[in-house]
Amino acid sequence: MLQRHIGPFPVSAIGLGCMNLSHAYGVPPLPEQGRAVLQAALDQGVTLFDTAALYGFGANERLVGPVLKAHRARITLCSKGGMTGQPTGAGGTLQRVIDGRPESLIRDCEASLQRLGTDVIDLYYLHRWDKAVPIEESMGALVRLKEAGKIRAIGLSEVSAPILRRAHAVHPVAALQTEYSLWSRNAEIAVLQACRELGVAFVAFSPVARGFLPGTLRDVGTLPDKDIRRAMPRFEPAHYADNLQLLDRAGGFVDLAREAGCTPAQLSLAWLLAQGDHVIPIPGTTSVDHLGENLGAAAVTLGPDLLARLDQLFQPAAIRGARYNAANAAEVDTETWA
Repeated sequence: MLQRHIGPFPVSAIGLGCMNLSHAYGVPPLPEQGRAVLQAALDQGVTLFDTAALYGFGANERLVGPVLKAHRARITLCSKGGMTGQPTGAGGTLQRVIDGRPESLIRDCEASLQRLGTDVIDLYYLHRWDKAVPIEESMGALVRLKEAGKIRAIGLSEVSAPILRRAHAVHPVAALQTEYSLWSRNAEIAVLQACRELGVAFVAFSPVARGFLPGTLRDVGTLPDKDIRRAMPRFEPAHYADNLQLLDRAGGFVDLAREAGCTPAQLSLAWLLAQGDHVIPIPGTTSVDHLGENLGAAAVTLGPDLLARLDQLFQPAAIRGARYNAANAAEVDTETWA
């Protein structure tokens, strides 16, 4: 497997995002299926695994931890705090809460360590910047966790270039994670370049556009009731039908994948790998077959002409619908196109 770097860690150029083994896209797969995907990733050379306290309100960490425990010396284990499920109301129902206060981050990290069954998390992200808490205060807590040997490196998720620079002034940030794909190119406004300048790895989540770019999701009406894509404007039926034309028209994405001699999913990931040596995609999947397909993207080489045509096809103005609805957009600090 091609290697890249996150801070002090050499990692596989394509990692595994573990979220959808427990969270977000309707009913998650059975635990044994999730363990099979994790084991297949290990067998095929993946050394970067990404989870979070939020995913399944701890269930994902409990799934991932035991499978990876015997391999800790050869993998980079990543998790996130600052956005967790907290009990609310008399019934104790868990609700997503963004809380970047130092005491909360220390609590979150301790809980993640227990669920993962490890003494240290290699890369620990602030999952969301809590805009009620100065980033410097949240970073201070992460630095203390590092000094205590609880984490080895610090990451940020879904923040803008100015917030990254403020955080990096407190302590070097090893990685910034945000959504990045051909149909979500907000990172190109500023933060991708800021990462390059500061020596920060850029970890791209949803690199195949939450199932859009592979072209297998044709009817968004079939999405499960609790699938998070139902609340995303790009997946509204009218917008989605327009977006599908980018895949299907003559000279569109499907034709370009055929020209490149790979699948659309592989073309999506190969394009990301071509955006810079500091870019590391972390596709998620519940399928061992799809995992193998995704990892095959590391062997795909794209020439400058094909890269230019992909760039032109997926200009931000060509995408219909916003990345997040208004409520979710208010929770992140990423730059947006005018």
